[in-house]
Amino acid sequence: MVAKNTVEGKKISFEEAIARLETLVRELEDSRLPLEKALEMFTEGIGLTRICNEYLASAEQRIAVLTADERDEISLKEINELPLAAGGQKVEF
Repeated sequence: MVAKNTVEGKKISFEEAIARLETLVRELEDSRLPLEKALEMFTEGIGLTRICNEYLASAEQRIAVLTADERDEISLKEINELPLAAGGQKVEF
């Protein structure tokens, strides 16, 4: 389960985080921003990126994998445990 999916104490969805990141990128590309404002926005973007990465890692762990059985028939195999890309920790469902 995603543990840090909040911004300023408010839960944020993956879609909301991506939309906000897109907005930040557009605003940061405007070279007329004062340095201090640009740094604040960059910091927010880093936090949103971490949230998105957590959602993606969680989704990756929940994906059903297609496998071939002994008779070469395709079946779905649910993954219940996978190592995380960062840190090698396992998450069970």
